[in-house]
Amino acid sequence: MRLQWALQQERTVAESPLQRRRWAVVASGLLCLMLALVVLYTNRGAFFSPLAVVVVAAIGLAAVLVQLRFYNREHNDPVQVPVWLNVVGVVFALTALFADGLHLRPALAQVMALLAVSSFAVSSAIILHAFRKRDAASK
Repeated sequence: MRLQWALQQERTVAESPLQRRRWAVVASGLLCLMLALVVLYTNRGAFFSPLAVVVVAAIGLAAVLVQLRFYNREHNDPVQVPVWLNVVGVVFALTALFADGLHLRPALAQVMALLAVSSFAVSSAIILHAFRKRDAASK
C-alpha cells in the first residue's frame, strides 16, 4: 500500500506544471542555441542564399512543433498539425537543396526555397492561431 502511495506521489510530482514548464524552457533554450550556432558559424555571404533562409525557417518550425507538443500534453483537446503542409514544405526544401543535382535553374531554386519557407510559415501560423483560439475559448 505504501509503495502505491509513493508511486502515485512520484507521478504527481513528475507531472507538475513546474516540471512541464522546465522542459519547455530547456527545449526553447536548445532551439535558440541551434539558431545561434547557425548564425555564428555561417559567413555573411551565405545569408544571401535561399538555403540559409530555409534552415532558419525549419528551426522556427521546430520551435513551434516543440511548443505544440508541450501544449498538447497540458490540454485535453490536442491541436492538430497540418501534416500535409509540412510535407509539402519539406519537399520544396529538398528540391531547393538538391537543385544543382536536379539541373534546375537558380531562379527556380529560389522559388522552391520561398515556397518551403512560406509553407512552414503558414503551418506555424495555423498552429499558433489554434493556440490562441482555444485559450480564448477556455477563458
